[in-house]
Amino acid sequence: MPVHDFNAQRLFVEAPLTAGARLACSDGQANYLLAVLRLEAGDEILLFNGRDGEWRARIADAGRRRCELEAVAQVREQQAGPDIDYLFAPLKRSRLDYMVQKAAEMGAARLRPVLTRRTIAERLNLSRMRANAIEAAEQCGLLAVPEVHEPRKLTAVLEDWDRARPLVFCDEAAEVKNPLAALRSALATKTGEEVSDLQGPTPGATTRPIAVLIGPEGGFDAEERAALHAKPYTVAISLGPRIMRADTAAVAALALVNAVAGDWRQ
Repeated sequence: MPVHDFNAQRLFVEAPLTAGARLACSDGQANYLLAVLRLEAGDEILLFNGRDGEWRARIADAGRRRCELEAVAQVREQQAGPDIDYLFAPLKRSRLDYMVQKAAEMGAARLRPVLTRRTIAERLNLSRMRANAIEAAEQCGLLAVPEVHEPRKLTAVLEDWDRARPLVFCDEAAEVKNPLAALRSALATKTGEEVSDLQGPTPGATTRPIAVLIGPEGGFDAEERAALHAKPYTVAISLGPRIMRADTAAVAALALVNAVAGDWRQ
């Protein structure tokens, strides 16, 4: 399978991608291609839509404010990424932008805001979140963009949780201080696997349904922590001796999960 060309410009589109397909760009896309990148008719770009892989496309027609693309050939087949739900207490705008971008880069399949008792920002611009996820996917060679879900209260999320998906949450008071050891031991118990099966690298390993929950800046309150610990599907991990900001903790936790149960093991 060809590797991603990091020098190539990429664009996310909603339309199906097949050989010879013609796609009309939105005003924003046309401005980006023609005014920002200064591309012209005949120039090429890479396209992806999260379903049909990555395609080499040609600018077939370009005007002052319009642009039409033609899909030429597929250069990468669609690949299944890690099955990771990323749940987080919303942050203020600039830090939320960063968190969303990094979660997309780390392979999160779904972004699920949860409202806790100490959540700072409860009003979310979901369109902005999706735009940030798309930008991260375009820049980092991803073939899919994570789904963006409506925010829900943490209590409601826990009530109807799918128990087949372990929920990893960060807890500075976790009993096992080594997060890799805690993850491997807990996931082996919950999935019925041997701990050795969760050691990486594992050629051909499949990713497991899993979720990561990052709390608010002030942490979960006592009742929320007790509720999380009481659930049979949760895994508490420590992120070490230093207190991290929520956006930093997100990257650290997603890296750990990818190393143990995600596509870093392949």
